[in-house]
Amino acid sequence: MEEKAVKLRIFGRVQGVSYRYYAYQKALQLGVSGWVRNKLNGSVEALIQGSNEQVSAMARWCHRGSPMAVVESVEQEDIPVDDSLDGFNVRM
Repeated sequence: MEEKAVKLRIFGRVQGVSYRYYAYQKALQLGVSGWVRNKLNGSVEALIQGSNEQVSAMARWCHRGSPMAVVESVEQEDIPVDDSLDGFNVRM
């Protein structure tokens, strides 16, 4: 199975609304690797790696976010696959 990796920058009301927790739960459900973290500018950044289907499903979820989130925009950048990634975690 060919792996794909993307970095997402999510803008809007995405901090203080459990976005990272819900992203973590969705990532576990989908089986993707990577991480999610808050940025100082109020955005959230995520690295997602997995099959095309897994990454696409996670990216679609990131456009909606957690129940209390208001996602205004998402920037997506294809990045090289990192074979050392194992699991998904929330970074501080």
